[in-house]
Amino acid sequence: MRERNPFIGMHLIMLLSVAALMLMAATAQADISRFVGSYEGSAEVISADGSTIPRDMSVNISETDDGFNVSWTSTTYRPNGTSKVKSYSIEFVPSERSDVYSSAMKRNVFGHEVQLDPMKGEPYVWGRIDGDTLSVYSLFVAEDGGYEIQQFNRTLAQGGLELEYQAVRNGVIQRKVTTFLEKQ
Repeated sequence: MRERNPFIGMHLIMLLSVAALMLMAATAQADISRFVGSYEGSAEVISADGSTIPRDMSVNISETDDGFNVSWTSTTYRPNGTSKVKSYSIEFVPSERSDVYSSAMKRNVFGHEVQLDPMKGEPYVWGRIDGDTLSVYSLFVAEDGGYEIQQFNRTLAQGGLELEYQAVRNGVIQRKVTTFLEKQ
């Protein structure tokens, strides 16, 4: 009877592991490719008190070597005629869960991109793709231990994306918006 070489089995396992990781990366690229593009639109943001505030919004979704990037800008127009512009850009990489992505928002001492720390007032951010919807979630932990969670749902639609945004603080909706973002 012939003896089997244990190194061949280990080599095969390593090759299969590398193939699985490559397939996961390819799947992330394939899923996000449907969302890739630049989109723009305007909306009335509804505040907790029922008042509305006009806002222009844009988002750019692009593929990266390891996953994808979502960059967005919102311009809020105040009643006194001034405006406030906020811009964000977040890299996402595949997690161990199918269609769930970790944010990679800063580099650690080894140069690897890692999540921010919500216990230091930084947002904990993740994303997921569920059918035709790309969702981005941001969780903030307040000084007093309360929380705010923001959810951006961007759903594929003819000619662009349907955007649904909601901010909830300690169970109470603070801001809400639904609008269409036209693909540029």
